[in-house]
Amino acid sequence: MTASTPAKVTLDIWSDVMCPWCVIGLKQLDKALAGMAGEVDATVRFHPFELNPDMPEEGEEQSAHIQRKYGRTPEQSAGVRETLKGAAERAGYSFDYTGEGEAPPAMMWNTRMAHRLLTWALRDYGPGRQVDLKRALFDAHFKARRNVSDPEVLAEVAEAIGLPRLNALQALIDPQLDAIVTTEERQAWDWNVTGVPAVVINGKLIVPGAQEPQVYADLIRKVLAREAAGKA
Repeated sequence: MTASTPAKVTLDIWSDVMCPWCVIGLKQLDKALAGMAGEVDATVRFHPFELNPDMPEEGEEQSAHIQRKYGRTPEQSAGVRETLKGAAERAGYSFDYTGEGEAPPAMMWNTRMAHRLLTWALRDYGPGRQVDLKRALFDAHFKARRNVSDPEVLAEVAEAIGLPRLNALQALIDPQLDAIVTTEERQAWDWNVTGVPAVVINGKLIVPGAQEPQVYADLIRKVLAREAAGKA
């Protein structure tokens, strides 16, 4: 493995649009890969994981959701938000509202259709465009506080990054895409992935949780070194 012949690595990431640690983990992975420029040629692919598959259409206010799901007091929930805010800022991401006017309440939404859209982007336009869409959906949820369970919002987000709006709307009702989402969620459970983010390096090593950039880099190098040793 030399600088002139970067090693190919595929990073399959199980993730949910509602997951703050997922966007933090992605930013940390970005830093890791930037530090490995010329060393690795990375392909990143996102796969579905629904944190709240039973979330109703109307969604749920974020603080109320955390208190109900995890049994936390309002004070504990506020502490968790501060921890997340600090971790995000260190990773280079902000959860601050960037939309117009007064900030709407932070909400939790059903993400089934968002996962269909991401699956469509990967299938029809490739991993690079899917990653662009994933970043845009994170921003739509965390920064703009848009309803990412709304088909119109999802189509607008896709269109904003250059994907065809009509095709996006069709993808949201495509039973084949929904079947892929189901299959990939089952694969996560088969691999004992019970939380996200979870990064799978070349199909061989699962890295759970949002890690520091150096941890990602070290584990990628570990997998590549093992592969190289096996070919020797």
